[in-house]
Amino acid sequence: MGFKFEKLEVWKLALEMADNVHLLTRTFPKEEMFSLSSQMKRAADSVSLNIAEGSTGQSDPEQKRFLGYAQRSALEVVNCLYLAIKRNYIDQKGFNSFYDDLDKLIAKIQAFKNNLNNNYKTHNL
Repeated sequence: MGFKFEKLEVWKLALEMADNVHLLTRTFPKEEMFSLSSQMKRAADSVSLNIAEGSTGQSDPEQKRFLGYAQRSALEVVNCLYLAIKRNYIDQKGFNSFYDDLDKLIAKIQAFKNNLNNNYKTHNL
């Protein structure tokens, strides 16, 4: 593994979440292919993409900005889950499982951002 992001646990979790979302959306009705399914997959993919983009050759403040984008994309997936359960595309158990995984992922992204904040403050005193 030659890129910085490939060593990040948070990136690996985001990648796994994106694959799980892809599998989930394959169970959605065909009519959702170009709406909710597409939106949910793009948002899920965006989490790992932003973590990767922000990690390579970026300053801590720049990386923090991309982690913010990753968090927002993860929250967009949460909203898509609410739409999916409301439309009866997933059951409560499936919703809870994805919700819990996203909650953990968002917390890990925040912890990574906080760590960057602390490093930045320490180096710029």
